Amino acid sequence: MLNHLNSQRQKPLRAVVLGAGGFVGAATVRHLKKAGIETLALSRAEVDLLSPGAAGAIREHLRPGDTLVFASARAPCKNAAMLVENFRMAEAVCAAVGKSGVEHVLYVSSDAVYRDSADHITEESCAEPASLHGVMHLSREVLLRSEFAGPLAILRPTLIYGLDDPHNGYGPNRFRRLAGSGKDIVLFGDGEERRDHVHVEDVAELICLMVLQRSAGKLNAVSGSVASFRELAEFTASQFSPAVSVSASPRSSPMPHNGYRPFDASAIGRSFPGFRMTPWREGIASVCKMQRESKAA
Repeated sequence: MLNHLNSQRQKPLRAVVLGAGGFVGAATVRHLKKAGIETLALSRAEVDLLSPGAAGAIREHLRPGDTLVFASARAPCKNAAMLVENFRMAEAVCAAVGKSGVEHVLYVSSDAVYRDSADHITEESCAEPASLHGVMHLSREVLLRSEFAGPLAILRPTLIYGLDDPHNGYGPNRFRRLAGSGKDIVLFGDGEERRDHVHVEDVAELICLMVLQRSAGKLNAVSGSVASFRELAEFTASQFSPAVSVSASPRSSPMPHNGYRPFDASAIGRSFPGFRMTPWREGIASVCKMQRESKAA
C-alpha cells in the first residue's frame, strides 16, 4: 500500500526519468510533461548506466529537490551476466542519489518478484521470485531501500502492452504485429494459461500520480482481470481485416506460473480514487487501431 506524503497532488521541482528512451520511460515522460511537470529525460545517449563513471554522470544531471524515476533495465533478465549488469546499474543510481539531494525516488520493478499463487496476489504477497528477471528486480528494490534514506515508491507492473513495445513478447504485442502483417497466430499449447495485462499508458499515468503525491511504498500495476492467451489472440485477430487464424501447437515446456496468475487490483482504487485501469479489450482495440492508422499513413 502507498503512503502519500502530499495529501493533494503537487508538482515536484522537477522529475528526472532514467530510461526515458525505453517503453515505459518514454510513456512516463509524456505523461509527466502533460501534467505540467518540468521533466528531464535521460536515455542511454545521455547516461550509460554501465559505464565506469555512471554514478558521476547521473549526479551531474541531478538537482536538490528532484524526483527520480528509475525505469532503466536490461530486460528481460535471462542469465547471470545480465543479472550482474542490472545490479551494477542500480549501484550507480544509488551512488548518485546519495549525494545529490534527490527528495523522492520511484522505481519501476515487476510483478515477477512474487511467488506463484493460486490466490490473488496483493502488494503484501510473498516476494520469492522464481526467475532471474524477478531476482534482478527484487535485488534492486532491496538495494534502493538500503541506500536511499528518503521516500521510495516501487511500482510492480504485470505484463505490459502498447504500440511501441520493443520486445515483441508473446501476448498482445506479438499477436497484433502478426495479425497486422497478415500472419497467422500460433499459440503455445492451446493458449489456455490466463494472465493479467496492462496498457503502458496506465502504467505511465500511475507513475505520474505517484510523483504528484510523493508516494512511498509498493503498488502493483495490474488490472485485476485475467484472460487466456487464446482469448487475447482471437480478439486481436478480429481487429484486422481479413482476420488471421489462431491455432494451437505442442508445448515444449510447462506452462509458466502454472497457467494462472491473478492479482487483486483494489490497492489502486484505494491509493488513487477515480483512477480507472483500461480493460484489456478496450486497450488492445485502441492499440490495434493506432497500428492500422500508422500503417495507412
